[in-house]
Amino acid sequence: MARWDRPEFTRDLGFIVDVWARWDSVWFLRIAEDGYGAAEHAAAAFYPLYPLLVAVLGRVLLGHYVLAGVLISLAAALGSFVLLYRLAEVKLGADAARRAVLYLAIFPFAVFLGAVYSESLFLLLALAAFVLAERGSFLGAGAAAGLAWLTRPFGVALLPALALIAWRTPQRWQALLRLGAAPALFALYPLYLWWRLGDAAAFVRAEDVWTRHLSWAGPLGGLWDGLRAGWAGIRQLASGSDSVRYWSAVQDTDPDRVAAVNLEQLAFLVLFAFLTVVAWRRFGAPYGLFAGLSLAIPLSVPSERWPLLSLPRFGLVVFPFFLALAALGPRWQTPIVVVSATFLGVVCVQWALWQWVA
Repeated sequence: MARWDRPEFTRDLGFIVDVWARWDSVWFLRIAEDGYGAAEHAAAAFYPLYPLLVAVLGRVLLGHYVLAGVLISLAAALGSFVLLYRLAEVKLGADAARRAVLYLAIFPFAVFLGAVYSESLFLLLALAAFVLAERGSFLGAGAAAGLAWLTRPFGVALLPALALIAWRTPQRWQALLRLGAAPALFALYPLYLWWRLGDAAAFVRAEDVWTRHLSWAGPLGGLWDGLRAGWAGIRQLASGSDSVRYWSAVQDTDPDRVAAVNLEQLAFLVLFAFLTVVAWRRFGAPYGLFAGLSLAIPLSVPSERWPLLSLPRFGLVVFPFFLALAALGPRWQTPIVVVSATFLGVVCVQWALWQWVA
């Protein structure tokens, strides 16, 4: 914990507020206060829109940057609930729409919706892009997708899905042209990095610092590594001994915990793959494509130590997953709520104690 906690950034108004600043929050707060130039190039992996908003509101709040981050995240989460409900209501009806919002709110990693992380903002913008595209407002959808891309790298997964919606409209070429607002907006980030750091591709090179690598096999590379790590986890737990490490890529963590984390991440991958299929069949190719690409991207750049690193958290912002869960019907509501809420409680305790989650 001491290696990650930076009290000069994470201490603000006491535990009630400060508890929401953990792990990667330090990077967002550093960028908000000091910009990219004051931090090492690794900061370029954290895209600029969320820290920019924190920087602006933090200065308005007289230097309370943690509070600013929490307020932005909570406001974006509220907006996400509203948009998810409206989208689900059209496709599934009011009862299922309420289930979709409930499942999002109690997802085991929903703690990140209120934390000083960019998840809430990305989710809001991704939903806005789809809502606007469904209404035929492709310039607005392109702008929302561009802002989402400026929030998290997975924003690029929105573009093929939105392009598919645009292609099905009578004025397809005009719609596709308007979606060009997305890459035009994102281009501002490499231009800024080129001006500020002298390296327009710093956001790509920064992934090396975080032990991620581009697999030559694409998503199959991450899938294979994840399966190997999961099998090693089964062998580790079955052995009942810590004398042998079955997953040797991680040496600084208890082997049983390594096994549990790798198996947890693999279980979420299986769940997300199932929900992707449900979303594609129930809501159409654009929704399934966005969900599928949101899985394929992290699988294509697996971590050397933890192949499926942060995959459960990444799934939090893939809203078709929650539409798919709601589409399973009311008979599944009780088991989903019980299991999800239980794990959310565990994650909240781990988060508060500075234990790594997601």
